[in-house]
Amino acid sequence: MTLERVLLAGGGTAGHVLPLLATVQEITDRHTEAVITVVGSPGGIEERLVPERGFTLSYVPKVAFPRRPNADALRFPAAFRGALRQAEALVAERRPQVVVGFGGYVSTPIYLAARKAGIPIVIHEQNARPGLANKLGVRWAAHTATTFPGTPLAGAEVVGMPLRREIRELRPAMLRAEAMTYFGLEPGRPTLVITGGSLGAASLNEAFAAAAPALREAGVQVLHITGRGKGFEAPATASGPRYVVEEYCDRMDLAYAVADLVVTRSGAGMVSELSTLAIPAIYVPLPIGNGEQRLNATDVVEAGGALLVDNGDVDAAWVERVVIPLVTDADELARMRAAAGSRGHADGAARLVDLVEDAAATGGRA
Repeated sequence: MTLERVLLAGGGTAGHVLPLLATVQEITDRHTEAVITVVGSPGGIEERLVPERGFTLSYVPKVAFPRRPNADALRFPAAFRGALRQAEALVAERRPQVVVGFGGYVSTPIYLAARKAGIPIVIHEQNARPGLANKLGVRWAAHTATTFPGTPLAGAEVVGMPLRREIRELRPAMLRAEAMTYFGLEPGRPTLVITGGSLGAASLNEAFAAAAPALREAGVQVLHITGRGKGFEAPATASGPRYVVEEYCDRMDLAYAVADLVVTRSGAGMVSELSTLAIPAIYVPLPIGNGEQRLNATDVVEAGGALLVDNGDVDAAWVERVVIPLVTDADELARMRAAAGSRGHADGAARLVDLVEDAAATGGRA
């Protein structure tokens, strides 16, 4: 099946946009002449990420579904009708063979416009707990794909997370020596990587900064990615294990390559990348929101590839009691690597595009 025109919708956060772009990459690898339309909303991270990958971003206004009766609820019907009209005009202009949605506010009007035009829809849900847009769109989807087992969407197929080629083809062991040099770390030492993502995680930053002397005494070297504007002065050492502080890391491939253990939040993308790369982790779910981060980590934790800890339990004493014994236990880390890898899906993008091709070939008919 040749794909000639595909429209992909998703935006607002990197969690929606990165798997969308990984899927675009897979489509264009297979179908070099395909015309790709990416749809997002003004103000989302897609405004930067999509053009960086060489694609033009089309827009549908962001209209949030009101969760309580207020002035926004009164304005919602007219605003949503406006967004729907723009979505319908875009679908009519681009005439896609298939629409692929990744959730976010922009996806709902696109799903409705595709349904009205008789265009098959393929949905990918990144999180273990689905968002409102995908809960609605699944009613009309030719195929629904999920990252994690147990995601409550009818008829869904687990394909994993679409990951960019740089991650899914990464072989950390082959890059380890280069990565150690890049960060100024020493081969042969237990190496801990801490990251709260681009925004950082205050609880992780505070706990590990306070535990730096204990980590050094235990012979553990650290790469700590704090988030922009949240850096701190790393402990100065003339010899012994280093504690490297970076506010932002644009070479996460190398960060993964040095890691014996990663302590991080459990966003769907992070869980998927670490599992695919078979890297042991301790996940500290974001303590706000709808609890999706805890659910995202459930499968790999139950398999034994990761630990899960509440944000409120993270402090320097916890680092000494739990993290240091784990990162210095080579046998346990080896067991966790095998368990984490058993839950990885390096072929998530390929399997999703298989579904896209099928929907286009059959017109969405089973």
